[in-house]
Amino acid sequence: MQGIERSAASVEEAIEAALAELGLSEQEAEIEILQEPRGGFLGINASPAVVRVRPVPPAPGTPAAGSGGPVHVIRPHDMDDVEEVPPADVSDEQADLAADFLEGLMEAMGLDADVEPAVVDGAVYVDLWGADTSEGMGLLIGRHGHTLEAVQELVRTVVQRQVEARCHVLVDVEDYRKRRRSQVVRRARDAARRVAKTGRPEGLDPMSSYERKLVHDTVAEMGGLETASEGEEPNRRVVIRRLQ
Repeated sequence: MQGIERSAASVEEAIEAALAELGLSEQEAEIEILQEPRGGFLGINASPAVVRVRPVPPAPGTPAAGSGGPVHVIRPHDMDDVEEVPPADVSDEQADLAADFLEGLMEAMGLDADVEPAVVDGAVYVDLWGADTSEGMGLLIGRHGHTLEAVQELVRTVVQRQVEARCHVLVDVEDYRKRRRSQVVRRARDAARRVAKTGRPEGLDPMSSYERKLVHDTVAEMGGLETASEGEEPNRRVVIRRLQ
């Protein structure tokens, strides 16, 4: 089977579209990011993410496709680093750029917030903490984190344009994203264990593309299971199935 190219607003959405069309799980695919998304101000001059997805041919002596092996992701700027772990100096530079931008954004929005870069579990964050009240921070998070995701995309665009490389920095507001990440991973593991035991597929609640990627990666580590995203935004969700 030949690979296909698909585009979308984010890398994760483009990958999901290609996987769905090919009928593959992430564990069965080689994914090459041809173009990172670039968001113009208010959508002007924006360009989408473009990916190429193809099945991974089973090598002699290795598990066949569908056996729960690792997903292969190839990116233009880190061809030899499929786990996408950025060099420390690159992360520091990106964190500083993101922090400077967020400080200006908070001032423009009239929000009194402390901006603090941090590294947690190997991920680079720029944390926002309300100096006086959490009301403004709650507005910054938004319903189900939608406003936070918009801020994340804005920061990603600004940083990528300055460093001309993929932005590895995650924006968090009073640990909302970290708490949510732990919840998503825990629920994914619990659901995966139930599916492995009963053999009945199980769909999780609708999630953002970032959280769906967390589910895909978490389930892939457990083996014997596969995941697929189903539905349309904003109700797109991950379904976990036991491999036949």
